[in-house]
Amino acid sequence: MPTNLPPEYYDVEERYRTAETVAEKIIHLEEMLSVIPKHKGTDRLRADLRRKLSKLKDAAAARKGGSRQVSPYHIDREGVGQVAVVGAANVGKSSLIAALTNAEPDIADYPYTTAVPMPGMMPVDNIQVQLIDTPPLSAEFEEPQLMDLIRRSDLIALVIDLQAHPIQQLEDSIALLEKYRIIPDHLKDQYPDQRRLTFKPLLVLVNKTDDEQLDADFAALCDLLKDEPCPLFPISAAAGRYLEQFKQMVFERLDIVRIYSKPPGKDPNLDVPFVMKRGGTVMEFAAKVHQDFADKLKSARVWGDGVYDGQKVGRDHVLHDGDVVELRT
Repeated sequence: MPTNLPPEYYDVEERYRTAETVAEKIIHLEEMLSVIPKHKGTDRLRADLRRKLSKLKDAAAARKGGSRQVSPYHIDREGVGQVAVVGAANVGKSSLIAALTNAEPDIADYPYTTAVPMPGMMPVDNIQVQLIDTPPLSAEFEEPQLMDLIRRSDLIALVIDLQAHPIQQLEDSIALLEKYRIIPDHLKDQYPDQRRLTFKPLLVLVNKTDDEQLDADFAALCDLLKDEPCPLFPISAAAGRYLEQFKQMVFERLDIVRIYSKPPGKDPNLDVPFVMKRGGTVMEFAAKVHQDFADKLKSARVWGDGVYDGQKVGRDHVLHDGDVVELRT
């Protein structure tokens, strides 16, 4: 059975082959495992990579009595998605992280306050999304490990400062990402040869849109960038404006849905959803609940979008955000 590996896998594989330290190899192996599609054709490859990863972690722990640490640029995933918050110095990334999450990053008026990445969890209704505050994007101080972190993320939130040359900031940041072969997915059509490129969904956050007067400046910026295919989104960490709208936009761009399980004869638990990629089916939901449900599934009933309440559906029925599903085995 063919493996059908995505182009980004080969890009990560090349970085793994050229990595000089155990910590770097661990990071790249974990990234390779995260981008490999899960099907029978990749079972052997994934098992081989897991064996290599286990050996490298054992070797790293054995060095210096187990005191050797993995790079601070390796952030364990938490929540339903990982968002890299990036941008030039002093655009307000750390202030946004502090306003949106439980993290407490250092915030100051001088540049390069954020020396290493810092994660925080952002609540979006009844789920959690991981935001990562990152060191500044800078052509003078390029950090390949930062670019690897961005590649591993599910979504890039690029922050620019409305009050400090936002167009130049946007162009410089995009150019630096492209230098490391990280391409916003809205530019995909501009790259006929897509080998060894990593395409990522991107949001452009125009920070410091602090009041209604600056809303007019934001509108003027949008007019100047009207040919830019990626829409701009206003936000203000200082004034707390548009934060809830940003949360909903992140949820939409992660392309996920929340599905709720209903045991037969009981009410559904609407506090803890199962999270799936958009377009997921009843069969995929059953496997998320428990593999036994997928193996023994006989029928399912759905309450939600496009069905009448309690409608009986097949295994291939596509679920929508907020659907309630009752599985019967």
